[in-house]
Amino acid sequence: MKLSTVSTLAQLAELAGVSVATVSRSLAGNTVIAEATRSRIVALAQEHGFQVNQAARNLRLRRTGAIGVVLPLGHEADQTLSDPFFMSLLGPLADAIAGRGHDLLLSRVIPTDDRWLDRIVDAGRVDGVVLIGQSNQIEVIERVAQRYRPMIVWGADQPGSEQITVGSDNVAGGRMAAEHLLAQGRKRLAFFGNVEVPEFAARFAGFSQALGAAGHGAGTLLPLHLTSESSYGAIEAYLGKNPPPDGIVAASDVIAMSALRALAVHGKRVPQDVGVIGYDDVMVASHTTPPLTTIRQDVARGAEMMIQMLFSRMEGGEVASVSMMPELILRGSA
Repeated sequence: MKLSTVSTLAQLAELAGVSVATVSRSLAGNTVIAEATRSRIVALAQEHGFQVNQAARNLRLRRTGAIGVVLPLGHEADQTLSDPFFMSLLGPLADAIAGRGHDLLLSRVIPTDDRWLDRIVDAGRVDGVVLIGQSNQIEVIERVAQRYRPMIVWGADQPGSEQITVGSDNVAGGRMAAEHLLAQGRKRLAFFGNVEVPEFAARFAGFSQALGAAGHGAGTLLPLHLTSESSYGAIEAYLGKNPPPDGIVAASDVIAMSALRALAVHGKRVPQDVGVIGYDDVMVASHTTPPLTTIRQDVARGAEMMIQMLFSRMEGGEVASVSMMPELILRGSA
């Protein structure tokens, strides 16, 4: 005998002999309701083909069931979602968000004013926001963080600020890279990267600390963009006009790979003439020629922590910024 289909909470409540509120709480897994009652109501719902209207439930609870993942590109308007670092972080973020029953709403933002983040958090489309990078938007992010709690930022820790960040100890990473090159007897070191970005500025600070401690002065700073073609062009032009350094610390693996290309064009051998160290350890770093020595950030662990911390904040919990220790990965380029 075919069972009749139940389409409303009221019908299911009548069938179970309980109140509509009890049915609603049971289907939501609320432990206020006795386990036996919850199990019986869930079984009845399954037997009679009852489907929870998730959209209506979210509206009633003032939830959207979505998490916004936002990439602010104030300093790098040409950077795309296919950037190797973005891809390495987006996968683990998507898995962690899906594992908590939420959808991912992805936004690549080129800021045109200082209200872009306000529009995202006030639109009512997401339950919380993950920012990948701070770009040159640190003041905007800080202002919004002072009023909007469910937001976690991948980026550099800002002591005394309201924004909660997850990232690596960028100062330690920059210092680690420079110390490795110095230990090889290299003396003319250069840092390639845009220090307008807080994470890159911290990496350059660590680089400078290592040179200062070794008595080698400030080293060379070559500010350049993150995209592969732009960074390659800037490095190639620099090498065409200046004596090459014998050691390069790049602010990212993409910049380091551009440096490998430019050095080859100018007949410089890596690592014999110039040692090159990247940052991030993206998937393709081990497949360059030579394989890229780099500073690894544990992005998979960082992504899981970001989502764990975000959901804690969404539930009213308190969390603190996390700075993970990076790791020097030795390969053929240095």
